[in-house]
Amino acid sequence: MIAPTSGSPRHILTVDERRVALSKASTGRAADRVVAKLFWLCAVCILLLVLAIALMTVVQSWPSLTRFGIGFLFTQTWDPVAGHFGALPFIYGTLVTSVVALLVGGPVGLGAAIALSEFTRGSLRDLLSSLVELLAAIPSVVYGLWGIFVLAPILRQTVEPALRESLGFIPLFTGPAYGVGMLAGGLILAIMILPTIAAVSRDVLRAVPVDQREAMLALGATRWETIRGAVIPYARTGIVGGIILGLGRALGETMAVTMVIGNRPAVSASLFAPGYTLASVIANEFSEAATDLHLAALVEIGLVLLGVTVVVNAIARVLVWQIKRPDRPSAAAGNVVR
Repeated sequence: MIAPTSGSPRHILTVDERRVALSKASTGRAADRVVAKLFWLCAVCILLLVLAIALMTVVQSWPSLTRFGIGFLFTQTWDPVAGHFGALPFIYGTLVTSVVALLVGGPVGLGAAIALSEFTRGSLRDLLSSLVELLAAIPSVVYGLWGIFVLAPILRQTVEPALRESLGFIPLFTGPAYGVGMLAGGLILAIMILPTIAAVSRDVLRAVPVDQREAMLALGATRWETIRGAVIPYARTGIVGGIILGLGRALGETMAVTMVIGNRPAVSASLFAPGYTLASVIANEFSEAATDLHLAALVEIGLVLLGVTVVVNAIARVLVWQIKRPDRPSAAAGNVVR
């Protein structure tokens, strides 16, 4: 027995106790390795799923890819009877409705995020945040029904005639007022992307260090000047990322847009005119495709939509990650110091 030099007596492990301790440690390390491999397997499965979806769309659209080539993206003709297919009207309709959605929903979503993060506190902020997030839980078909019975009549009877009378010299606001069309589709999308933009922007604004606000207020700035000069510049990258995430939602939306856009494969300068989107043409014609070439053309449209969505979401994730980096320098802080 070895006497301890100081403090409480130490227990000297016997040979058997050491073996038990080593065995438990070895078992724990083995369990950690098994769990780590399971987690890695889950991550790899997600990657393989994405690759499998992309591979499936390439294989199924191969007849259209080889038949039309790159010209598929720049051709306006969509004639299943004659076997001529071009995706330009659908790409155009998707871009127009998405841009309208961003122009309308972006400022509103950002304003809601500023209100939730800077001007409301306690239970009121929790209530408003829940209501904003509730918009994301509403099924898209409900938005479509609301668009048909409420939004389209308002556009046809009031909004579009007023826009035509006041801004008719601009090609965007010419032509008959149908109610349904690209303007209606863009406004529906604007409502649907509000929760995404508002939620992401709110989290990014709340992540801005308190020092940014206090430094600006210490210089005598007002509340709004602090938000405009210190908070928004610091969170600018994350806000843009949230807006692009909303764009990704707008690009892939199907049912609501299909119900209000008019579904006509044409390229028109007027927002009042009916149009088509990449997602809506797939939803409308996939079950009615009578030939293999028609089916392959629809799958190729899905491939185009998949590629655009992946790129847009990747850009958004990178921008959001930039604002969350702990070592990110503060441009707003530099402005305050100067």
